[in-house]
Amino acid sequence: MALVNEAENAPPKNCHRLVIVGSAKVGKTSIVQRFLYNRYDEKYTPTIEDFHRKVYRIRGEPYRLDILDTSGNHPFPAMRRLSLLTGDLFILVFAVDSQESYEEVLRLREQICESKGQTQVGKVKGEKKKVPMVIVGNKMDKDRDKVVDTEEVQTIAESDPCCAFLETSAKKNVNINEIFVKLFMLASLPTEMSPSLHRKVQPNYVSSSGSSGSTRRVTIRRRLSDACGAVAPNVRRPSIRTDLKSLEDKDNISQTSEIKSDSRCVIQ
Repeated sequence: MALVNEAENAPPKNCHRLVIVGSAKVGKTSIVQRFLYNRYDEKYTPTIEDFHRKVYRIRGEPYRLDILDTSGNHPFPAMRRLSLLTGDLFILVFAVDSQESYEEVLRLREQICESKGQTQVGKVKGEKKKVPMVIVGNKMDKDRDKVVDTEEVQTIAESDPCCAFLETSAKKNVNINEIFVKLFMLASLPTEMSPSLHRKVQPNYVSSSGSSGSTRRVTIRRRLSDACGAVAPNVRRPSIRTDLKSLEDKDNISQTSEIKSDSRCVIQ
């Protein structure tokens, strides 16, 4: 697990959590499956909460991207708030044929901004904390049933320099790669983290220089610029205690204190 072990020791500035939110049945998990494995499953299985990890080596540096695929239903409000607080970048998904799912995305966007201490455009003026997010109108293959106004969503996204909007189809694999290119650009992360811009390797990959057994010579420039990535196997979601500790380390103690009391029943 050479690449995985290397990413485990990646510097904090190269470790990020991506949180995907939205109503049930809008295609959140399908987008994640396209990103990780380039596959699509016709069968719908409700998501409780799925956690994935993708690791990279880009220009000689290790990177780690944790992906939290959240449930469309949130029986524990404190857990939902914790998911938003621990996220560094966000994908907000609605279905273009569901006005209700779009309205839920608007509510989620406001909750994310509030949880991060970001001032919404048009409200109280103040310094805005950078919260990279992409709003995704999925199921564009159902264009005939479309009910959400594209121009309205575009206007909302353009009001925030850290936000972008795309219409996609996870089923047809339309604009899925573009979601991640835009998101990583907004977050000032290497665009090579997006699916089409790095080589897919095994978790035990060592290097492209031949140290894994190949004798082919590779120049230093090529070796340092070569981007590769792998899905980490058997990864577990960090515990609630670990997430809370991480938030405290980021000086979010005041925000996490209200969660602790609500989360006791889950932690015990």
